[in-house]
Amino acid sequence: MTQGSHARLLRMAEFRFYEELNDFLPAERRKVSFMQPFQGCPAVRDVIQAIGVPHTAIDLVLVDGRSVDFAHRLEGGERVAVYPVFERFDISPLLRLRPQPLRRTRFILDVHLGKLARYLRMLGFDCAYRSDWDDAEIIDQALAEQRIILTRDIGILKQKRVSHGYWLRSTEPEQQLTEVVEALDLRSRLQPFTRCLECNGSIHQVSREALAGLVDADIAARFDRFWQCASCRKVYWRGSHYERMLLAVQCVASGDGQAGQGPVGEYAQP
Repeated sequence: MTQGSHARLLRMAEFRFYEELNDFLPAERRKVSFMQPFQGCPAVRDVIQAIGVPHTAIDLVLVDGRSVDFAHRLEGGERVAVYPVFERFDISPLLRLRPQPLRRTRFILDVHLGKLARYLRMLGFDCAYRSDWDDAEIIDQALAEQRIILTRDIGILKQKRVSHGYWLRSTEPEQQLTEVVEALDLRSRLQPFTRCLECNGSIHQVSREALAGLVDADIAARFDRFWQCASCRKVYWRGSHYERMLLAVQCVASGDGQAGQGPVGEYAQP
């Protein structure tokens, strides 16, 4: 048998991506049908990810009008329509490709999203973050703790082990916060000022007497309500940053503009 007989045939299928999935495509491929070459009979998931779209963003794939799963093999000549997560339509008769939503909305953020982690914690969301985690560690923890990966790196969302993830389009932390809340429909789940901005622990109200020696005497004299993180023991009070943080929360909750005009302060007090 000659070497040429082993060569895999170059085949083509017509693809069309819908709605926000176009964000992953180059300009000339957005909102239009295009031909995509491939060799052999690959799984439709592999071809889609080779095009540049992570599987975590996809909810439905139709091949020649028929709903298929990611393992469906392409043979060439098909018409493939790819749809994002459906929020407004009932597609229960079809084959949804994304896992069911997690019971609890918890996040893990990649190493470039430290400011966003603080913003989300300000809104009360459980956000795991460390600046020295690599992709494998992020995925391991996401799976172990059932967390949604938030990232600006499309590559991590293409890894087969990832089940829940979201690729951020925005590059500014304030815009990213609004984007996450809107994209994942989180406004009804906000619990502002219930988490520590530093370590992600839960905070609870404590008496002034219980904080003797932990806050300056002038602070203890000026304020009568204090909160403390159950994990790192950081103390919070409604100081100078509170009004700005409260405005940021109100903007996100109402959908009226960006979350704020700067990062959450180092000593922001809820």
